[in-house]
Amino acid sequence: MSKRALLLVNPRARNGRQSAEAVVAILRRQGIEVLLPESGLTLNDAVLHYADKVDKVIVGGGDGSLNGVAEALCHTGLPLGILPLGTANDLARTLNIPRSLSLAAAVIAQGNTRRLDLGVVNGHPFFNVASIGFSASLAKGLTAESKKRWGVLGYALAAARLFRQSRPFSMTLDYHGQRQQVKTVQLSVGNGRFYGGGMTVEQAARPDDGQLDVYSLELDHWWEMVALMPWLRKGTQGRWKKVRAFPATELMVTTRRAHSINADGEIVGKTPAHFTLRKAAVTVYAP
Repeated sequence: MSKRALLLVNPRARNGRQSAEAVVAILRRQGIEVLLPESGLTLNDAVLHYADKVDKVIVGGGDGSLNGVAEALCHTGLPLGILPLGTANDLARTLNIPRSLSLAAAVIAQGNTRRLDLGVVNGHPFFNVASIGFSASLAKGLTAESKKRWGVLGYALAAARLFRQSRPFSMTLDYHGQRQQVKTVQLSVGNGRFYGGGMTVEQAARPDDGQLDVYSLELDHWWEMVALMPWLRKGTQGRWKKVRAFPATELMVTTRRAHSINADGEIVGKTPAHFTLRKAAVTVYAP
């Protein structure tokens, strides 16, 4: 059986300065032959271009890099190996993939796989979470330089500054025959378990449980977010009176004015937002 892999290393990822040659050497020690793509191709296009020459795709980068190959993986059926080189690495955290590149490479070589669902918003897939409101504003404001310099701490510092300026906005939620009018500072729709450097969408969430986990932060004051932080870390925020939480497989979101949509840390468009789920869409190497 072939063990040839297409290796895509994002040089802009927080730890992406580690040379592709060093990553290749780690993979070869695990018996994996590596194919490096031509320059100039997007991550998605590289997967499509080399799909008939490899039997797997390995991405060295963060959650944004993984998001960049999601559509091509659905199209080709190739399995995904993850080398966590990003800032947050939330999908790797969800799947218990080690931060050590050597150990992460061993996970790929061992060949154990999981079939994961994909969330989809307005046609854009996401592994972890998509959000509207506060988190989308945060994603727009975080530069690659600040991520590299401060890591996950950069998220926390930027979030603290931004949330004090945030104001609730009106939103309509349509799902499973229900319509709800809300005023929120953030709506999050999760497919995986972790996002934002270790925040938890919902304590029982799994990326293969066949549902999206939704929560809306209907807070009035910045200090309420500070009090809520321990619950957001554990995924128990739905117990709060001012947090609306529910599962769904499809959700339509409309707002009075257009708001940006953040999917796996990347801005992918504006509201209205149509969320759906592709069940068992992607195969990933995992412990």
